[in-house]
Amino acid sequence: MIRIKRVYEEPENGDGYRVLVDRLWPRGMTKERAQVDLWMKEIAPSEALRKWFGHEPEKWAEFAKRYRAELRKKGDLLKEAKRLEREHGTVTLLFGRKDEKQNQAVLIAAALKGKK
Repeated sequence: MIRIKRVYEEPENGDGYRVLVDRLWPRGMTKERAQVDLWMKEIAPSEALRKWFGHEPEKWAEFAKRYRAELRKKGDLLKEAKRLEREHGTVTLLFGRKDEKQNQAVLIAAALKGKK
């Protein structure tokens, strides 16, 4: 099972294996509080794409298109995430952004589930 969750939310037993999918460490978050099992920053959007997007909602559709293209080149990282899911049962993809619908974890989860 693949779940997504803001890293700022309290960890729960049902989170399973917790994977941070942000390129930058979340502001103000300690490692102890985050309880991240793996920081997979390489799967995050490229620095150039992240800066271009700038969390501007009107750019979401184009960001999603460009990031899906980046994810197609990161098949080894997606395979690693699927392996973690098989091994741990539940993998929670953690992200820092306040918007729970327009973030890279949503797109990664969709890719892992075979959706677009």
